[in-house]
Order: sequence, then C-alpha cells, then structure tokens
Amino acid sequence: MDTSDPRDERWPPKRGSPPATSAPRDHLVWAIFNTLYMNFCCLGFVALAFAVKARDRKVSGDVEAARHFSSKARCYNALATAGSVLLPLLLGALIVTGVIHLSKLAHDSVGFFTYQFSGSDDEDQ
Repeated sequence: MDTSDPRDERWPPKRGSPPATSAPRDHLVWAIFNTLYMNFCCLGFVALAFAVKARDRKVSGDVEAARHFSSKARCYNALATAGSVLLPLLLGALIVTGVIHLSKLAHDSVGFFTYQFSGSDDEDQ
C-alpha cells in the first residue's frame, strides 16, 4: 500500500510545448472540382460527401474521425481524377490504333477489289 502524498511527487520540467498535431485536410475544393467537372461513376460526389464529413468533424474537434473521412475523400478524389483523365486517353489511343489498323487493312485490300487489265487478250481466246 502506497502511503506517500501525491503532491510530494515532482514532475520533470517541461522542455517546450508538446508537438502540435495539425488538423487534417478535408480536400473539399478537389472534391467540388471532381463533382462538377470530372464526375466519373459518381466518385466525385462520393468524395464530396466524405470531404464535407471531414470538415464537419474537424470543426467539431473530432480529429481522429476527421482524419478517417479525409483519407476516404482523398482516395475517392484520386480515383475520380485518375478515371476521368485515363479513360479519355485510353479511348483516344484505341481510336488512333483502330484508324491506323483500318487504313493498313484498306491499303492492303485495294488490290483485291480492283481489276487489273492487261494489254493482251491472250487469256480470253
């Protein structure tokens, strides 16, 4: 059994302020941009919902929940941006390769669809 008075214990002096944890970013502007301009499969809207939740939690002081929702907003924003940038590039590449393939096919089949007339009529006799 401890009979010592807790007021007798001396704590070591503080050596500066404790490390301040920065408030998490809510990625709201990025989510609004994805919602308005590049809303691929509604991922921009989902990112906007998580960004608003992150901002609400940050304002209320729940830093841990704000970090969680901020992480989800960042993930959905990245997916929306990647999908909206990569899919048109992929579609453009497919169109270009399709046009190149069709032009080669048309060039190779020109001889098949044209008649070659020779100057002699030896074959008809």
